[in-house]
Amino acid sequence: MINAIWLALIVIGFVFAAVSGNIESVTTAAFDGAKTGVTVCFGLISVLVFWMGMMRIAEDSGLLKKIAKALNPIVRFLFPDVPRDHPAIGYILSNMSANLLGLGNAATPMGIKAMQELQTLNPDKEVASPAMCTLLALNTASVTLIPTTLIAIRINYNSASPTEIVGTTLVATAIATMAAILADRWCRRWNLHRDRTPPRKSISSKPSLKG
Repeated sequence: MINAIWLALIVIGFVFAAVSGNIESVTTAAFDGAKTGVTVCFGLISVLVFWMGMMRIAEDSGLLKKIAKALNPIVRFLFPDVPRDHPAIGYILSNMSANLLGLGNAATPMGIKAMQELQTLNPDKEVASPAMCTLLALNTASVTLIPTTLIAIRINYNSASPTEIVGTTLVATAIATMAAILADRWCRRWNLHRDRTPPRKSISSKPSLKG
């Protein structure tokens, strides 16, 4: 579906450019965008490699295990329908730990593995389970202690103080995470109430007696 949307946007853009006679501008913008993308990627590599190395050091030193242990009660509260010894719990903890450190690229594989494991517990394979919705909400609005990617982008564009966004990012992601958790709790309660509510019986009219 996403591929179809992007293809439609590209085709519509080229059609309008051709109709308005600005096809050369679109071509120039496409090449400039590709050049900028490559430049930004090269700028991100150094910072991401540094933080991935720090992540590996934290993993080897046991720091990630301590973070995961501290997050375990929170995970048990957020995912009450997932068994304690299920492999999904480990992937969820790793995903949340990486997101806390702003390592979205490292968190994504763990999030995908967690979704795959949660799917094994899902009774309806065609509909996302409550646990899967909770994990998606947490990944969309995750508390970030160190916004590594944003800092790398600001460094790449020669920001005078690339780390000044740490405080505001922490506040913003904390508020977003609380909103996501509250919305998730409300949806869980609403669905539970809906499932427990018995269906209303339809009142049928009695046939009239003709004399």
